[in-house]
Amino acid sequence: MTVLVTGRVTRRLVPFLFLCYIVNYLDRFNISFAALEMKGDLGLSDSVYGLAAGMFFAGYVTFEVPSNLMLQRVGARRWIARIMVTWGLISCGMMFVRTASGLYTLRFLLGVAEAGFLPGMLFYLTHWIPARERARVFALFLTSTALAGVVGAPVSAALLRLNGVAGLAGWQWLFLVEGIPAVLLGVITWFYLPDRPVDASWLTADEAAGLEQALDAERQQRERALRLTLWQALTHGRVWRLCVLYFSIIISFYGIAFWLPQIVRAFSGLSNAAASLLAALPYLAAAVGMVALARYSDRSGERRRPVALAAFVAAAALVVGALVQDHPIAAFLALCVAATGIWSTLGPFWSLPTAFLSGTAAAGGIALVNSIGNVGGFVGPTVMGFLRERTHRFESGLIVLAATLVIAGALALSLPED
Repeated sequence: MTVLVTGRVTRRLVPFLFLCYIVNYLDRFNISFAALEMKGDLGLSDSVYGLAAGMFFAGYVTFEVPSNLMLQRVGARRWIARIMVTWGLISCGMMFVRTASGLYTLRFLLGVAEAGFLPGMLFYLTHWIPARERARVFALFLTSTALAGVVGAPVSAALLRLNGVAGLAGWQWLFLVEGIPAVLLGVITWFYLPDRPVDASWLTADEAAGLEQALDAERQQRERALRLTLWQALTHGRVWRLCVLYFSIIISFYGIAFWLPQIVRAFSGLSNAAASLLAALPYLAAAVGMVALARYSDRSGERRRPVALAAFVAAAALVVGALVQDHPIAAFLALCVAATGIWSTLGPFWSLPTAFLSGTAAAGGIALVNSIGNVGGFVGPTVMGFLRERTHRFESGLIVLAATLVIAGALALSLPED
């Protein structure tokens, strides 16, 4: 019965959460498409752009753990709605940027507004999805991070073509139009998301009680093996190893994501709009690959090795991509493989902390892992911008990202078996 109920829960909740997270990534990453025009219009250097892309994470990391603890206190529905409305308004406000300092400030505030969204979503799903099925469900949810690029590329390309309409630049239209859906979905979230199975009107009383009992039995089993307080979770050695592992993955994740349209334009020589459209294909490959690897992870019960395999494959692809920049087709195929590997680490990875953390310890521990890991979101784009400005090419930056993935793969293999 639990399997059937879990299937119903997945069909009811995951598509909506998926849509919310697509909008989240559109607003987080649309600066990568806007930069194709905005850098020239505002006179921004590669270093300034890289730092601005990374400034998001200064605000995000600072408020991540407090935000997730607040979500547990007030309920997912209310807090996720608050997050979405505030980030949508700030994203729209990006259209008014005129200086580097203004760009830094709004990117920082966008990070503050979004803090807690991903760990909050993952923590929310632990109240609905049994552990044995989480890698697959997490991967289905997290394919939104890849498909946001698939959706965002043609939408952003179309919005950039509105340059001059109503006196606004194309990049201004991009920020305005892509920020509005977050506000609307935030309002819908308030009414649509139930906090727990017992609050779901679309489950019968017996179905809700059965699911709650199954999840509670899992929680009690975890706590018998390892019962942690919030403070113990925040200082636990395994949690911090996961922090470092996620940090190593996220450096390359955001290093690629924030620079992908410009990398494609650099080796292909295509126009801004064409480069934006072509940049959708690596995300499409990543969406397929991450679901396939997560299914294998759930069937085999393996978490560490799938993470390591995906990281090593992505590292090798980035090295190949760096070596063949003068051969556009080979370089593009390498980017597709690299994106697939990087994104495919996510489903199995996020099953690791939820396997031994529960309750407040899970809320704080997941937020800490995401918070520390997302420092890599500051490092990756900033390093890419610094090296691009010094060398006028992307090869050295890609090699650095590959090295972080090798570290990630080694760290994944070093984790305990249980």
